[in-house]
Amino acid sequence: MPAPTPGCAVPRFSVIVPAYKVQAYLQESLDSVLTQSYPDLELIAVDDASPDACGSIIDEYAARDPRVTAVHLPHNLGPGPARNAGLDRAGGDYLVFLDGDDVLAPGALRAITDRLKATGSPDVLVHDHARTLWTGEPVGSGLSQRLSEEGPASFRLVDRPALLGMPVAVWNKTYRREYAERERLEFPPGLYEDIPWTYPALLAAESVAVLDRVCVHHRERRAGSIPTTAGRRHLDVFDQYDRVFGHLAGRPELERWRPAVHRRMAEHFCALYADPRRLPRACRAEFFQRASALLRRYRAPVRAGALPLSLSRAERLRHALMRLGARRTYRLLSVLRSAALASGRGATALGRGLRESALRLHYRTQRLLPLRPGLAVFSAYWHGGYACNPAAIEAKLRELAPGMRTAWICDPEHEATLPRETTALRPGSAAYWTALARATYLTTNVNFERALVKRPGQVLLQTQHGTPLKRVGLDLQDRPAAAPTADFAGLLRGADQWDYLLSANRHSTLVWEKAVPASYTTLEYGYPRNDPFHRATRGEVLELRERLGIPAGSTAILYAPTHRDYRRSRPDHLDFERVLRDLGPRFVLLSRSHLTYADAPSTAEPHPRLIDVSSHPSVEELCLASDALVTDYSSLMFDYASLDRPIVIHADDWEAYEAARGTYFDLRTCPPGAIARTEDELVDIFDTGHWQGSRSAQLRAAFRARFCSYDDGHAAERVVRRVFLGEPDPVPAVVPPEERRPCPAATADPLPEPPLPSLSPSRWP
Repeated sequence: MPAPTPGCAVPRFSVIVPAYKVQAYLQESLDSVLTQSYPDLELIAVDDASPDACGSIIDEYAARDPRVTAVHLPHNLGPGPARNAGLDRAGGDYLVFLDGDDVLAPGALRAITDRLKATGSPDVLVHDHARTLWTGEPVGSGLSQRLSEEGPASFRLVDRPALLGMPVAVWNKTYRREYAERERLEFPPGLYEDIPWTYPALLAAESVAVLDRVCVHHRERRAGSIPTTAGRRHLDVFDQYDRVFGHLAGRPELERWRPAVHRRMAEHFCALYADPRRLPRACRAEFFQRASALLRRYRAPVRAGALPLSLSRAERLRHALMRLGARRTYRLLSVLRSAALASGRGATALGRGLRESALRLHYRTQRLLPLRPGLAVFSAYWHGGYACNPAAIEAKLRELAPGMRTAWICDPEHEATLPRETTALRPGSAAYWTALARATYLTTNVNFERALVKRPGQVLLQTQHGTPLKRVGLDLQDRPAAAPTADFAGLLRGADQWDYLLSANRHSTLVWEKAVPASYTTLEYGYPRNDPFHRATRGEVLELRERLGIPAGSTAILYAPTHRDYRRSRPDHLDFERVLRDLGPRFVLLSRSHLTYADAPSTAEPHPRLIDVSSHPSVEELCLASDALVTDYSSLMFDYASLDRPIVIHADDWEAYEAARGTYFDLRTCPPGAIARTEDELVDIFDTGHWQGSRSAQLRAAFRARFCSYDDGHAAERVVRRVFLGEPDPVPAVVPPEERRPCPAATADPLPEPPLPSLSPSRWP
């Protein structure tokens, strides 16, 4: 690898892309690198004597972008030597490898460089990936639990040996170039060339870190890729493991890894032997024989200091049979195991199936009985507690129609949140199916059971649970990694059951009717969950603050970020200790995690002015108790705006969020208040008072005019009168915005606003 030329800046990343017969995908791959939001890179594209247009495509990119280096090999050498050719020209701090038909996820290099900085420039950074099937369907790795960023920022592999269970691929890791040079890492010829690079790189690393984010989309083609091409070349795997154990033999300090690598080799051999796409029938006996020889040759007893191994009895038996060369017994075991699994599934399913059959029969029978006109069933957030629009509508229904009976579907742990007058229904119980069959009114903010058969005469109200900034419904078809479901036909079948869709504003109406088209009637009435914002008194707010532990006279900031589709573990967007220190003793932070991370432990250190309100049952109460909202892209901003209290947007990863999920408009061009792109800017906005200044008020007023047209404190009543009482016109009429008086914050009058000329341009659109 070359030393940097004196006077030339060293790029942060050297991205090496070998290309052979991938002309249909190569442009997308190269574009995914060159359009990264983090541009400090060099792209080394290696034409491995490809007979198609790969070479000319690479030359075109090199001609128009100086960051691209074109390398042409005189004859085809394979992906390993092609990568070595790229390594010979690499000068970046870190090495990133990408196959010519794979793509880097948008924002990946920015996320990688941020993580490298946060973890002290480790030797190896392991990140997540997703597979893209030839149909275009994305499939997650299923290994995100091994990439949790909890714990030490960097570590040695001995501290997290489960990382050996990640795919033995070069493209799901980033490597410090100086480390790779010191270890003299290189790729061998042949297939499975990643094996002799990956194991030495991980085992010898002084520091390893993880990034819980999908950074690479690995394409699995119908034809032409390794998994779909059968042949003798798959026997190259034996030479590659020979190289790994040869490396271990020359490094006594790595000897303790020998049993773990042996186990992974055995797992790999068993998986290859079971895959008919790779091994032709004529090669299977030879494969088994050679696998047996290698497993015997490199078997090592587990000594003191060796890494603990956890193998099931079946795994131990399979490995032993392959090691002993007992091919017929191995095949017999596979047949018996398949039969046993089928039998076990049948026995387990029998009891479950009998109960489910009885409940289905019960539900079918109940549907033959008359509907109960005085019964209304509600649910929210996938069997969650009493919350959101359904709760506000249920309360108003009992007020306006006291003769109605109401029931709420929730898991047992949420029953305590229900009013005494409301019956709890446990999902899947006989009472649950009876209620779904007999209730005249069904209301939810998500979806009911897919097995629901909506009867003639039943009325289903879909309230949704937020104004959509991020893309939803059919608009996610081109963003499958962010879609909560790939069953868009099923989504539309569910929407066909809706009689009414509740909308908070015209923007929501247009989005939902396009993204989830069906024959429902849209009720543009506002959000009932926001009604308390216009009815609560100052005394009630002070009582709420006392219950939450907010010191008198403090300025309470509600911090409520949304979830990230490109992350699986709980993200930490703010250094709470630092922010509270810089803001000073006047400020208190109310931290509320998104419900997606309800089971993830907080990593924040305890602080007397940091109150974790993630488990508080009512986000509306938190809004009332706070003096300002800090959020990123959460739909809570649309609700909070109806309170007419300050909002600050902390958009530290807008590009990545927009790329992963997609949005309906650029929030930065029409925010509800000041925008902070960094933690420093966020602190500065509060420190200078701009969070509650005139420019912030102007932006909030424009935002309220666009998105809070109907939030006047009477939305629940309009819904109940129209849906449940059958009154055709929305009653009461919507209160004009200038006549609304939302509940004021509990704090004293705002501080004097600083002069506008001192504002940083980045804070305002």
